[in-house]
Amino acid sequence: MTPAEKILLLNELLGVNYPNPKSELHYDSPFQLLIATILAAQSTDRQVNIITRELFRRAPDAESMSLMELDEVKSFVRSINYFNNKAKNILEVSRLLMERFQGAVPETREELETLPGVGRKTANVVLGNAFGQPVMPVDTHVHRVSNRIGLVKTTKVEQTEVELMKIIPEAWVIDFHHYLLLHGRYTCKAKKPACKECTVSSICDFSEKS
Repeated sequence: MTPAEKILLLNELLGVNYPNPKSELHYDSPFQLLIATILAAQSTDRQVNIITRELFRRAPDAESMSLMELDEVKSFVRSINYFNNKAKNILEVSRLLMERFQGAVPETREELETLPGVGRKTANVVLGNAFGQPVMPVDTHVHRVSNRIGLVKTTKVEQTEVELMKIIPEAWVIDFHHYLLLHGRYTCKAKKPACKECTVSSICDFSEKS
Protein backbone atom coordinates (compact mmCIF):
# COMPACT_ATOMS: atom_id res chain seq x y z
CA MET A 1 0.00 0.00 0.00
CA THR A 2 1.41 3.38 -0.99
CA PRO A 3 1.59 6.31 1.44
CA ALA A 4 -1.15 8.07 -0.54
CA GLU A 5 -3.40 5.00 -0.21
CA LYS A 6 -2.68 4.87 3.51
CA ILE A 7 -3.67 8.51 3.83
CA LEU A 8 -7.12 7.71 2.45
CA LEU A 9 -7.66 4.86 4.91
CA LEU A 10 -6.19 6.72 7.86
CA ASN A 11 -8.47 9.67 7.21
CA GLU A 12 -11.43 7.32 7.51
CA LEU A 13 -10.26 5.22 10.47
CA LEU A 14 -8.74 7.97 12.60
CA GLY A 15 -11.65 10.21 11.72
CA VAL A 16 -13.87 7.73 13.56
CA ASN A 17 -11.55 7.71 16.58
CA TYR A 18 -11.30 11.51 16.68
CA PRO A 19 -14.49 12.89 15.09
CA ASN A 20 -13.89 16.49 16.18
CA PRO A 21 -10.10 16.81 16.25
CA LYS A 22 -8.71 19.97 17.81
CA SER A 23 -5.92 21.22 19.99
CA GLU A 24 -6.08 20.10 23.61
CA LEU A 25 -4.75 23.48 24.71
CA HIS A 26 -7.43 25.76 26.13
CA TYR A 27 -7.68 29.21 24.57
CA ASP A 28 -10.22 31.83 23.55
CA SER A 29 -8.18 33.83 21.05
CA PRO A 30 -5.17 33.58 18.73
CA PHE A 31 -3.13 35.43 21.37
CA GLN A 32 -4.00 32.91 24.06
CA LEU A 33 -3.18 30.02 21.73
CA LEU A 34 0.18 31.59 20.92
CA ILE A 35 1.08 32.02 24.59
CA ALA A 36 -0.14 28.52 25.49
CA THR A 37 1.88 26.98 22.66
CA ILE A 38 5.05 28.75 23.77
CA LEU A 39 4.49 27.43 27.27
CA ALA A 40 3.80 23.91 25.97
CA ALA A 41 7.35 23.32 24.74
CA GLN A 42 8.80 20.40 26.74
CA SER A 43 5.62 20.35 28.84
CA THR A 44 2.22 18.69 28.67
CA ASP A 45 -0.93 20.38 27.44
CA ARG A 46 -2.61 19.41 30.70
CA GLN A 47 0.00 21.26 32.75
CA VAL A 48 -0.20 24.29 30.47
CA ASN A 49 -3.98 24.42 30.79
CA ILE A 50 -3.69 24.53 34.58
CA ILE A 51 -1.31 27.47 34.35
CA THR A 52 -3.11 29.45 31.67
CA ARG A 53 -6.46 29.21 33.44
CA GLU A 54 -5.13 31.65 36.04
CA LEU A 55 -2.72 33.52 33.76
CA PHE A 56 -5.39 34.36 31.19
CA ARG A 57 -7.80 35.42 33.91
CA ARG A 58 -5.18 37.96 34.96
CA ALA A 59 -4.07 38.91 31.43
CA PRO A 60 -6.37 37.70 28.62
CA ASP A 61 -4.79 39.73 25.81
CA ALA A 62 -1.52 41.20 24.62
CA GLU A 63 -2.21 44.63 26.08
CA SER A 64 -2.86 43.42 29.62
CA MET A 65 0.02 40.93 29.58
CA SER A 66 2.45 43.49 28.17
CA LEU A 67 1.86 45.64 31.25
CA MET A 68 2.79 42.89 33.71
CA GLU A 69 6.12 42.77 35.49
CA LEU A 70 8.42 39.84 34.80
CA ASP A 71 8.29 38.60 38.38
CA GLU A 72 4.51 38.50 38.24
CA VAL A 73 4.55 36.49 35.01
CA LYS A 74 7.04 34.09 36.59
CA SER A 75 4.73 33.63 39.57
CA PHE A 76 2.06 32.23 37.23
CA VAL A 77 4.31 29.91 35.22
CA ARG A 78 6.78 28.82 37.90
CA SER A 79 5.58 25.20 37.92
CA ILE A 80 6.40 24.60 34.25
CA ASN A 81 9.69 23.50 32.70
CA TYR A 82 12.07 26.35 31.74
CA PHE A 83 9.75 28.87 33.37
CA ASN A 84 12.36 31.65 33.48
CA ASN A 85 12.88 31.72 29.72
CA LYS A 86 9.22 31.14 28.96
CA ALA A 87 8.16 33.99 31.23
CA LYS A 88 10.61 36.33 29.50
CA ASN A 89 9.44 35.19 26.07
CA ILE A 90 5.71 35.54 26.62
CA LEU A 91 6.18 38.97 28.18
CA GLU A 92 8.36 40.12 25.29
CA VAL A 93 5.96 38.59 22.75
CA SER A 94 3.11 40.56 24.30
CA ARG A 95 5.07 43.79 24.15
CA LEU A 96 6.16 43.21 20.56
CA LEU A 97 2.60 42.43 19.50
CA MET A 98 1.55 45.78 20.90
CA GLU A 99 4.47 47.63 19.27
CA ARG A 100 4.37 45.99 15.84
CA PHE A 101 0.89 44.55 15.32
CA GLN A 102 -1.51 46.67 17.39
CA GLY A 103 -1.94 43.76 19.79
CA ALA A 104 -3.06 41.29 17.13
CA VAL A 105 -1.33 38.00 16.32
CA PRO A 106 0.14 38.11 12.80
CA GLU A 107 -1.20 35.60 10.29
CA THR A 108 2.03 34.73 8.47
CA ARG A 109 4.75 32.31 9.51
CA GLU A 110 7.46 34.82 8.68
CA GLU A 111 6.05 37.43 11.05
CA LEU A 112 5.31 34.91 13.80
CA GLU A 113 8.86 33.59 13.70
CA THR A 114 10.22 37.06 14.46
CA LEU A 115 8.77 36.71 17.96
CA PRO A 116 10.91 35.26 20.78
CA GLY A 117 10.21 31.63 21.57
CA VAL A 118 8.32 31.10 18.32
CA GLY A 119 9.79 28.57 15.90
CA ARG A 120 8.29 26.90 12.89
CA LYS A 121 6.22 24.36 14.81
CA THR A 122 4.73 26.95 17.16
CA ALA A 123 3.95 29.22 14.23
CA ASN A 124 2.26 26.36 12.40
CA VAL A 125 0.15 25.50 15.44
CA VAL A 126 -1.16 29.05 15.54
CA LEU A 127 -1.68 29.31 11.79
CA GLY A 128 -3.56 26.03 11.62
CA ASN A 129 -5.66 26.22 14.78
CA ALA A 130 -6.33 29.94 15.07
CA PHE A 131 -6.49 30.92 11.42
CA GLY A 132 -7.43 27.70 9.62
CA GLN A 133 -4.41 27.70 7.33
CA PRO A 134 -3.45 24.30 5.81
CA VAL A 135 -0.14 23.80 7.61
CA MET A 136 1.38 20.75 9.30
CA PRO A 137 2.92 21.32 12.75
CA VAL A 138 5.25 18.38 13.33
CA ASP A 139 6.17 17.45 16.88
CA THR A 140 7.65 14.21 18.16
CA HIS A 141 4.25 12.48 18.06
CA VAL A 142 3.51 13.38 14.44
CA HIS A 143 7.07 12.53 13.41
CA ARG A 144 7.02 9.15 15.17
CA VAL A 145 3.59 8.06 13.95
CA SER A 146 4.23 9.14 10.36
CA ASN A 147 7.40 7.05 10.21
CA ARG A 148 6.02 4.04 12.03
CA ILE A 149 2.96 3.79 9.84
CA GLY A 150 5.07 4.28 6.73
CA LEU A 151 3.76 7.58 5.44
CA VAL A 152 7.31 8.94 5.36
CA LYS A 153 10.86 7.77 5.88
CA THR A 154 12.53 10.73 7.54
CA THR A 155 14.93 11.48 10.36
CA LYS A 156 14.10 15.14 11.02
CA VAL A 157 10.78 16.83 11.77
CA GLU A 158 11.40 19.39 9.05
CA GLN A 159 11.62 16.60 6.48
CA THR A 160 8.49 15.00 7.85
CA GLU A 161 6.54 18.23 7.40
CA VAL A 162 7.64 18.58 3.79
CA GLU A 163 6.86 14.96 2.90
CA LEU A 164 3.46 14.93 4.60
CA MET A 165 2.42 18.10 2.80
CA LYS A 166 3.13 16.34 -0.49
CA ILE A 167 0.73 13.48 0.12
CA ILE A 168 -2.08 14.84 2.32
CA PRO A 169 -4.88 16.65 0.43
CA GLU A 170 -4.88 20.30 1.41
CA ALA A 171 -8.45 20.17 2.70
CA TRP A 172 -7.47 17.40 5.13
CA VAL A 173 -4.23 18.83 6.46
CA ILE A 174 -5.53 20.53 9.62
CA ASP A 175 -7.55 17.54 10.81
CA PHE A 176 -4.83 15.11 9.78
CA HIS A 177 -2.32 16.89 11.98
CA HIS A 178 -4.58 16.28 14.96
CA TYR A 179 -5.19 12.65 13.95
CA LEU A 180 -1.47 11.91 13.94
CA LEU A 181 -0.75 13.87 17.11
CA LEU A 182 -3.59 12.35 19.13
CA HIS A 183 -2.84 8.86 17.85
CA GLY A 184 0.76 9.28 18.97
CA ARG A 185 -0.21 10.73 22.32
CA TYR A 186 -2.73 8.05 23.31
CA THR A 187 -2.09 4.92 21.22
CA CYS A 188 1.19 4.92 19.29
CA LYS A 189 3.27 5.95 22.28
CA ALA A 190 7.04 6.21 22.10
CA LYS A 191 7.94 3.51 24.60
CA LYS A 192 4.85 1.31 24.84
CA PRO A 193 2.71 1.58 21.73
CA ALA A 194 -0.69 -0.07 22.16
CA CYS A 195 -0.45 -2.02 18.92
CA LYS A 196 -3.03 -4.63 19.92
CA GLU A 197 -5.65 -1.92 20.46
CA CYS A 198 -4.64 0.14 17.45
CA THR A 199 -7.31 0.52 14.77
CA VAL A 200 -4.74 1.14 12.03
CA SER A 201 -2.23 -1.59 12.88
CA SER A 202 -3.11 -3.52 9.71
CA ILE A 203 -1.54 -0.84 7.54
CA CYS A 204 1.33 0.04 9.87
CA ASP A 205 4.97 -0.72 9.02
CA PHE A 206 6.21 -0.64 12.62
CA SER A 207 8.62 -3.56 12.89
CA GLU A 208 8.20 -4.01 16.64
CA LYS A 209 4.44 -4.51 16.65
CA SER A 210 3.34 -6.96 19.31
